[in-house]
Amino acid sequence: MSPLEVITPRPNSKIAAMFSSLLTKTLCQPAENQSVPTQQCEVPQRGLVQSLVAGRQIAAAAVQPGDSCEFASLHYFALCGLGGILSCGITHTAVVPLDLVKCRLQVDPAKYKNVVNGFKVTLREDGARGLAKGWAPTFFGYSMQGLCKFGLYEVFKVLYSDILGEDNSYLYRTWLYLAASASAEFFADIALSPMEAAKVKIQTTPGFANTLREAWPRIMREEGKKNLRHFV
Repeated sequence: MSPLEVITPRPNSKIAAMFSSLLTKTLCQPAENQSVPTQQCEVPQRGLVQSLVAGRQIAAAAVQPGDSCEFASLHYFALCGLGGILSCGITHTAVVPLDLVKCRLQVDPAKYKNVVNGFKVTLREDGARGLAKGWAPTFFGYSMQGLCKFGLYEVFKVLYSDILGEDNSYLYRTWLYLAASASAEFFADIALSPMEAAKVKIQTTPGFANTLREAWPRIMREEGKKNLRHFV
């Protein structure tokens, strides 16, 4: 027996057979002298495979009767909008203290030297509650932005897809997504702007207002409805 034969272990036949069986099942091929039941290699049913363009196919799960959220239904769009309200409204409200200091740094850099100093000055002058100034317009404004951003994005995707047709929607899907997102963001920013204007007034103008209930009537009284266009 040579030293090489002593060092090199012989392959285990059981392990080799196991991997061979695993490979056979992975490829969904029958083993030698063995037939495979048809249910193990089912062919997708007709109606579940849809040809989009020549040479391309996709498989989709069948919709169960009574599905709670059919694609492109009003319920579907509503849930997308609700997701936008929760994601944008809650997250932006959670960072209001940092946003307040950021806005004050931009407006009065001589007084607020940096982020840490901005927090110290705000706490010293307004207390802990002062860090929450502008939370209401932030929550409502970004909730409306999220509603339009998430909800209208899905609406415009369906709208533009219907205009382009099935084949072109697939071929130019990236441009379709970009157009839908840009259209949704256009309306989302318009919905946000009035609340954003009130927020900035509350956070950066001393003595203007402490809450949205105080700020909004004063904006309407001093600047009027005609000046709402300046918020956009």
